[in-house]
Amino acid sequence: MNLPLSADLIAEGNAADVDALEEDYAALGRKLARTGLDIDAIKARVSAFSVAVPSWGAGRGGTRFAKFPIPGEPTNIHEKLEDCAVINQLSCVTPRVSPHFPWDKVSDYAALREEAASLGLGFDAVNSNTFQDQPEQAQTYATGSLSSTVESTRQQAVEHNIECIEIGRQLGSRDLTVWVGDGTNFPGQQDFARSLDRYLEAAAQVYDALPDDWRMLLEHKMFEPAFYSTVISDWGSSILAAQELGPKAKCLVDLGHHAPNVNIEQIVARLHRFGKLGGFHFNDSKYGDDDLDSGSINPHQLFLVFNELVEAELHPRDGFNPAYMIDQSHNVTDPIESMLSSAEAIVQCYAKASLIDREALHAAQQANDTMMAFQALRRAYNIDVAPILAKARLEAGGAIDVLSAYRQSHWRERKAQERKPVGLGAGIV
Repeated sequence: MNLPLSADLIAEGNAADVDALEEDYAALGRKLARTGLDIDAIKARVSAFSVAVPSWGAGRGGTRFAKFPIPGEPTNIHEKLEDCAVINQLSCVTPRVSPHFPWDKVSDYAALREEAASLGLGFDAVNSNTFQDQPEQAQTYATGSLSSTVESTRQQAVEHNIECIEIGRQLGSRDLTVWVGDGTNFPGQQDFARSLDRYLEAAAQVYDALPDDWRMLLEHKMFEPAFYSTVISDWGSSILAAQELGPKAKCLVDLGHHAPNVNIEQIVARLHRFGKLGGFHFNDSKYGDDDLDSGSINPHQLFLVFNELVEAELHPRDGFNPAYMIDQSHNVTDPIESMLSSAEAIVQCYAKASLIDREALHAAQQANDTMMAFQALRRAYNIDVAPILAKARLEAGGAIDVLSAYRQSHWRERKAQERKPVGLGAGIV
């Protein structure tokens, strides 16, 4: 493989921290053993966990009004893959990239797949884009896409999604993520029932084009760019649409696509109960935005979400194979640093959820012992699992201290000398 960072650089950085890590790992192992937990078994679970990174997340996002690029930012999918490979080489937990089309279009997808493999990467779900007009596009999405009142626009959106499926087949993907910004900004602008009917009719055409081993992941979002109504606005709309489309249609939950204080962990449990939990996008939010770094605002909520995800993993019912992905926009940080930090926050919560004494939790729940049920969660949440994560990274060839190793590599500074500068943007993407 043609990994972007020197293994010697990572090893040199680890050498300064390895003795302290071994002490911390041994101490934590003794602590966990007193409660009947095997630290090596937990480390093995952590080592097997992975989360995809988005190709678009390797670049700077934007505010609603402007984009402020940084030197060395990637300008194409090839440079994005390089940056994603840096994240995976250091964290050893992000081996797949989720591409977005037409942003990541190339002329030779077989070659792109080989290029990714040479960097130690594969491809995750492919994402379609019917929320933006592109150059030389025949129909505008100003009236919506899959739910547009204009039949030729709906057909254009259908054809684009089918094109994404074909690209995904060449890249080795097996999931298509469909998010539409369709909705209204004025009362009376559209008929709610008819717009959903149009969406379902068009989405059914995309569904029919899926290969047998593919899934269609329906992503809901409460608002933006539609601020009065959104066609697929919540998990209820999403699961109803997925049930109508068929068994290959699943629901994708984005952590930030909900009203403030919505119980997202309960949504996860409900979707799993009915066999419709297809994926989860990780980020954080404060007021209604969904583009903040994972775990930066409410890490306890992320832990509670993982409590339900681990419960579902242990009790898979009709199967449990969610597509996990980081989905963030990085406005004020180096995107690589944000995704390294986010990946660690995500794996921390997975590890903590794996430490929960589920026998004690279930017994307390059955006995209606509220405090002891809560304490079963709190005990796991309060454990510092950093030594487990660092040890797993070390054994996989990654960095004990990922941010320190990244800064010592001077990757961004070197790329600033090699890559063309990104121009100023109008915002968002």
